[in-house]
Amino acid sequence: MITSAQSQQRDTDLDPTQPLEPEESLGELFARMTSDVSELFATQIELAKVEIKEQATKASKGAGLLGGGAVAALYALLLASFALAWGIAEVLSPWIGFLVVAVLYAVVAAVLYAKGRAQIRSVTPVAQQTIASLKEDAEWARQQKS
Repeated sequence: MITSAQSQQRDTDLDPTQPLEPEESLGELFARMTSDVSELFATQIELAKVEIKEQATKASKGAGLLGGGAVAALYALLLASFALAWGIAEVLSPWIGFLVVAVLYAVVAAVLYAKGRAQIRSVTPVAQQTIASLKEDAEWARQQKS
């Protein structure tokens, strides 16, 4: 256990005019800066991976919506075809029901298509935040070097 006398002795041993840590050489400072910059770039690469993964997820959702719209459009085409065929064959009644369902599927297909297209358009192909951050880091490194 440290007594108060030992603590006071330690406080008086410190010279306030001297740095607490010895000065580092230029080589040590450069090595530390190089290490810090490489760690910074590694972090930025990880950030880019996360951003790209998020954008890929968004694009896959948009593609799924487009696929759903395509399936709904296929059903609309099939039902419209049945409605037309039965309409010609019977000249009224059952085909009206088929035509209404076909129009309903066409509306669903249009909505899914519009949503999927909007989702895909919102995807940014490049990790813009990471690029901006890397430019700032490079500028900081240039300033530190000079």
